[in-house]
Amino acid sequence: MAHVLEFKLPDLGEGLTEAEIVRWLVQVGDVVAVDQPVVEVETAKAMVEVPCPYGGVVTARYGEEGTELPVGAPLLTVAVGEPEESPEGSGNVLVGYGTQAPAARRRRVRAGTALADGQARRPATAETASSAPVAAPAPPPAATPAPAAGPVPVISPLVRKLARDNGVDLRQLTGSGPDGLILRADVENALRAPAARAGTAGGQAPPAPVAALGGRAAPAPVATSGEPSVTAPAQPARAEGAVRIPLKGVRGAVADKLSRSRREIPDATCWVDADATELLRARTAMNATTGPRISLLALLARICAAALARFPELNSTVDTEAREIVRLDRVHLGFAAQTGRGLVVPVVRDAHTRDAESLTAEFARLTEAARAGTLTPGELTGGTFTLNNYGVFGVDGSTPIVNHPEAAMLGVGRIVPKPWVHEGELAVRQVVQLSLTFDHRVCDGGTAGGFLRYVADCVEQPAVLLRTL
Repeated sequence: MAHVLEFKLPDLGEGLTEAEIVRWLVQVGDVVAVDQPVVEVETAKAMVEVPCPYGGVVTARYGEEGTELPVGAPLLTVAVGEPEESPEGSGNVLVGYGTQAPAARRRRVRAGTALADGQARRPATAETASSAPVAAPAPPPAATPAPAAGPVPVISPLVRKLARDNGVDLRQLTGSGPDGLILRADVENALRAPAARAGTAGGQAPPAPVAALGGRAAPAPVATSGEPSVTAPAQPARAEGAVRIPLKGVRGAVADKLSRSRREIPDATCWVDADATELLRARTAMNATTGPRISLLALLARICAAALARFPELNSTVDTEAREIVRLDRVHLGFAAQTGRGLVVPVVRDAHTRDAESLTAEFARLTEAARAGTLTPGELTGGTFTLNNYGVFGVDGSTPIVNHPEAAMLGVGRIVPKPWVHEGELAVRQVVQLSLTFDHRVCDGGTAGGFLRYVADCVEQPAVLLRTL
């Protein structure tokens, strides 16, 4: 006898508390398989396809396209068969969901409060609703084959998909999140060290301070800036003709993050003009040979990676609760990208290990995904340093806001021909303005100035980079 399971909007990770339904991928009456994507939602950071941990017939959908739902709100209900037919369930289920025996016991408790759930289940058919209490006593036999198994503690469907696509057994991982939750970093660590999956995938020392910092920092925007963004649209316009735009989605996330950066980070900015003529010539020479074309952004990224190796203070973050500076040994380079949905900062992982061709390809891939709105939360978080090429907007300089919780950002203005003294003579050269905004808590002006001067030297004389290659 079939019984109805309710699938709620899961925690998509990265501190997100709500999502907007963009497109339903299934209709009422459709048959869905375990882990089949059922709805496409838009969070403050990305478009995500949400998979359902149950297999069966869709009996109800909650919310029309364009509706914004909080995490934990019902998404849909699925009529599934007897638990005995598939006692092991889908295995890699979401926390609090799934088809394992412990979840069946939770359903029996809900069946006893059918009056409280009646309004939420109105779209379901009468036959399905009446069968739920009858099926409730059946789960105990299914609980005996694997009483200690339980659901895998996975925080996000994206983590499950990453593990499934790469053949990682989530049951062999030890989660580094709260209460042992398995995070994206745990799966990525398992992929980097296959031999240590069972014991060290979730416990490597370097990522721990960052995870701890991110875990403490995430709730702050919700408590401070998040509330006005929810209540403001409901207030009537006070001035005739005024238009109120909800501060949510990407715009809301940007507002929260920038506001927090201004509150917490005592930033300072220094800048310098540099002659980029030789860098442009070097790029032209590279692209004259066979092979993929090299982007200017990739060359600037290589220069940033080399400069951070010399000045590691700027590749760090501040743990305000512990009053510690956490210096990071890997460079995850974010770059600002303007899209139709607003400003986003995709992150190139391990930029310090990539050559110019690899960086060019990754910049192109992430930029295309940003424009299509298909970046995952994992591709938009975890950066340690940001490269901001605002010259594409036709401006020379800027004093950008540091991308919290990072410690610095390099800004690059437009490259234009200007009079310049070169080798003792006045000449027309290709000049660019470089600016560095940095967290004054992690270093003093001497370090920041040394970093920026090294970057300018590499721009003016690319051969300087040969010393570190």
